Parts: sequence; structure tokens; C-alpha cells
Amino acid sequence: MSLGIRDASADATACRRELLGDEVRADAGKDLLGYRRLGNGKRTVLVLHEWLGDHSNYFPIMPYLDLNRFTYIFADLRGYGLSRSMRGRFSATEAAADAIRLMDLLDVESFDVVGHSMSGLIGQRVLLDAQDRVGCLVAIAPVPASGFPLSPSEKEKLVAVIGDDNAAKAMIASRTSGRYGQGWLNRKLAMVRQAALPEAMSGYLEMFTETDFAAKAVGVRTPVFAIVGAHDIPFYREANVRHGFERLYPNFTLLVSQEAGHYPMLETPVLLASEIEEFLAS
Repeated sequence: MSLGIRDASADATACRRELLGDEVRADAGKDLLGYRRLGNGKRTVLVLHEWLGDHSNYFPIMPYLDLNRFTYIFADLRGYGLSRSMRGRFSATEAAADAIRLMDLLDVESFDVVGHSMSGLIGQRVLLDAQDRVGCLVAIAPVPASGFPLSPSEKEKLVAVIGDDNAAKAMIASRTSGRYGQGWLNRKLAMVRQAALPEAMSGYLEMFTETDFAAKAVGVRTPVFAIVGAHDIPFYREANVRHGFERLYPNFTLLVSQEAGHYPMLETPVLLASEIEEFLAS
């Protein structure tokens, strides 16, 4: 019986590895981010996460990715997930440099970038700082290069999210049009609290609300594809995202996901995986 249990456990571990890939924790001494590698395709895709979650946000889409065609590197920013041991300035420039350094470590010369929410902004910084290496950018419910400017009272509400569970739930609900029940809010809140150090959340909040490098991004011809949710808050919906991106990137396209809010990787994972890969293939 014990052999059977061990065999079943080994099978479960092998299955998990096949579905979720192999994780590598950060090396803080060398400023190397932690990451999860999935697939063995010739084309490498660097995937970055949002403010309220680490790379585990993407677990639901992983079974639906084409792992023969693509190799996915799901990286955690400083202070998050597999990179919780890393401290820093938590700036967009630092985050982009970390991402590029990780690609160097993995000996990847050219790559695509997927960024969600605040990492939509970071992805644009990677694009600027490594234009000759980035094939395209997929920006999911993205913050534009001009940042997410807030009034003092609006910013105070986001600061509260870092330590107040009710404030965090209210923010999550607003970004999905309040369509989901308490089970969703509890699950997403647990993901938030497991994902990041409060110090990192505070630092990246300053980053995406105070950063503006839009003037430097004007005319960048790398293809940029935005996916926005119809049930997100107005800042992340089609009209505002078009305004923030079309004026910068001549090769910009946008898709509205009619069934999603701010978290399509959690709300519509099969569809999101297909949308990303259809664009990459094009």
C-alpha cells in the first residue's frame, strides 16, 4: 500500500510539473528574479504579473498554452512570489532591467513580452530599453506609459488595500463589475496576501501612479496588442486604453474581452490563452 501511495504521489508531482513547469527561486545576491519555465518552443515569451498577484495568477491558462511552439517564462517582480527575497527601488526602470537581465541569464536573445495591469507599463519599459530584442508586447488591462495618476483621496484608497482586507475586496469587486460572489473575493484576496511583501506593494504603487515615460515611447514601431475587459473599471476599458496607446505606438491593436473584467487569466483562461497565442502567431 505504501508503495502505491508513493507512486501516486510521484505521478501527481510529474503531472503538476507538466502542467505548471519548473520553478526557480530568485538569487538576490545576483539580482536575478525568480521564475517558472513552461514549454520547449523556439519562441520565448516573458510573462509579468499585476499589483495584486504574482505569477500564480496565470496558473489557470497554463494547461491551454502551445508548449511545442512557445517557451513561457513567468517571472515574479521583486518582493513577489519566487522573488520575495529581493528588495529594491521598485521602479519601472529597475523592473525592466531585472526582466532583461533574466533573459540574458537564460541566454534568450529575442523574446516577446506579456504584461498585466501595472506590468503593462513595465512591459512598455522593457520594450523601450530592449527594442532590438522584443518582438511584440501583449498588454492585458494595462497601465499606459503615462501611468495611473490619482488624486490624494484616490491614492489613499489604494494604499489601504495593502493592509486592509475589506479595502482589497472592494477594489477586486470594482474591477469585475461586482459580478462574482464571496467565494471569488475570498480566493482572490488569499492570492493577494500570499503574493507580495507589503513593502513591495507600496513601492510598486508609487511606480505605477507616479511614472510617466510616454514622451520617450512615441513612434516605437514594435507591435503592441492590448486585451481589455468589458467589465473592468473605466481606466482600463477600451476608450482610455486606446487614448493612452494609439498616440504612441503606430502598430497598436486592441481586443475587448466581453466576458472579462480586470483578470481575464482568472475569469476566461482558455480564451485568454488563445487570444495571446493568436496574436503571437500573427
